Amino acid sequence: MTLRPLLAALLALSATCLSGPSLAASFRVSFPASASATALDGRVILLVSRDLVREPKSHVVPNAPLDAPFMFGSNVDGLAPGAGARIDDAAFGWPERKLSNLPEGDYLVQAVLNRYETYHLADGRTLKLAPDKGEGQHWQSKPGNLYSRPLRIHIDPAKTVEIALTLDQVIPPIARKADTEFVRHIQMRSPSLSKFWGRDVFIGAHVLVPAGFDRHPAARYPLMVFHGHFPDDISGFRTTPPDPDLKPVYSPRFKLEGYNRIEQQEAYNFYQKWVSADFPRFLVIEIEHPTPYFDDSYAVNSANLGPYGDAINKELIPEIERRFRGLGQGWARFTYGGSTGGWEALATQVLYPDMYNGAFAACPDPIDFRAYTLINLYDDDNAYKLQGEASSVERPGFRNYLGEVTGTQRDMNYAELVQGDRGRSGEQYDIWQAVFGPVGDDGYPRPIFDKVTGKIDHQVATYWRDHYDLSWILQRDWASLAPKLRGKIHLYVGNGDNYYLTNSVYFAQERLESLKPGYEGEVAYGDRAEHCWNGDPTQPNAYSRLHYNTQYLPKILEQIRKTAPAGADLTSWRY
Repeated sequence: MTLRPLLAALLALSATCLSGPSLAASFRVSFPASASATALDGRVILLVSRDLVREPKSHVVPNAPLDAPFMFGSNVDGLAPGAGARIDDAAFGWPERKLSNLPEGDYLVQAVLNRYETYHLADGRTLKLAPDKGEGQHWQSKPGNLYSRPLRIHIDPAKTVEIALTLDQVIPPIARKADTEFVRHIQMRSPSLSKFWGRDVFIGAHVLVPAGFDRHPAARYPLMVFHGHFPDDISGFRTTPPDPDLKPVYSPRFKLEGYNRIEQQEAYNFYQKWVSADFPRFLVIEIEHPTPYFDDSYAVNSANLGPYGDAINKELIPEIERRFRGLGQGWARFTYGGSTGGWEALATQVLYPDMYNGAFAACPDPIDFRAYTLINLYDDDNAYKLQGEASSVERPGFRNYLGEVTGTQRDMNYAELVQGDRGRSGEQYDIWQAVFGPVGDDGYPRPIFDKVTGKIDHQVATYWRDHYDLSWILQRDWASLAPKLRGKIHLYVGNGDNYYLTNSVYFAQERLESLKPGYEGEVAYGDRAEHCWNGDPTQPNAYSRLHYNTQYLPKILEQIRKTAPAGADLTSWRY
């Protein structure tokens, strides 16, 4: 039986077809010379969606596995224009492991090629990775990635057909934001990171300057470092009132109608506070430090990612303070953030204890690896399941604040494995193992657990503990850290955190409260609060999460009052 007539018909179909061919089991994915004249390396991700309205790549959401389409992934090396990559049952899939397991029905299908480049590291490793292109390490929107138009098909497991998908669409570049009166942008080549990666590496920041910055050239300012995921600008700052024509969007997370309008109003409220006469004048920065593994580096030195901690704290921060007249002293620097940014805030304070005068860590990623979400990396044998004598239970991975589970640890890691092997998915568990882990024999991050079976590598867990278990490091090194960190550690988390990040704070609190001399900080929990509660018991999390840049200011000002050395400049920035 020949497939040529059928394939020709398939290529003529568009995304708006009301019906289409049947298939069971395979796709042929190719790209024309008009999309790229050279052979390409990367990961082909095939999306098969029962949602016949939305573009499949638009709703691949790691935190909402029930909303995601079927996904299948396969590597390509040196794929030439016009040559076909076959996606069949050999491709790793989730939530169905194999293409042939898909039930009969109508689907919208699409393929994306996440392009890899070859890196020649200073230590001799040669790796194929996806560089960030200004989008924050998301293959669905990465400039230069290729994708096909959505195609409607009918799947019938009783019939075997190969479907052709052509990657003739190219994601366009992203324009960088322009400077404004209050928001400036800085980007600099990092000598240390460029040496590590064997190519130029740039890091940068968005800088929120205080009102009157240009009119007070003699003023010097304290610095607040707001850690978080890849920002495209200063978060939650808007100099104009909310757009009256903005169509309200419902937030299923917070169950609020018009949450986009609320966000605009809160951003405008922040601006009004920022320029008010009695508001203290600070510099606020959000850092851009994407890596080939994630949208940021976790702001620490790492065997797999390189010396990002030193690059940020010893190269970027001094340059920002030079350009924007920072006070440039430890008593006048503070760090805060939520989730990834919460971990980074605490890690920065612990690993650079003299450089900062306080860390406010909200809903931090695991700061104690006895509770790596719900996994004890030191005592458990398997990350995916709890094994009893005769039965086993899948370990949850994502819940709502009432405890309803919508994804397991296996679900979340299998979804990552579809998007990239060898830790290259650009997602959460892969960046944890890239930051925290040693280099593997293949040159890529050595896994903390087998991505397919969930079996934990306890030798790797010991490495993690000694280098990045912040609770353990605080206890181990407290004799030397105590004089530098007392009164500086502030932890906040909801006791209904969606990612089960509450438990690591419980364990860390026990250690902190056992330290002698006392740590003199604070730990607080939000009742029924989900991710990412940040310490305000007076506001719903839907609102408090929008107040990072003002919420901790009273405590920061009190810390400055108590700790600023004699002769410190406490006045030039209080105009």
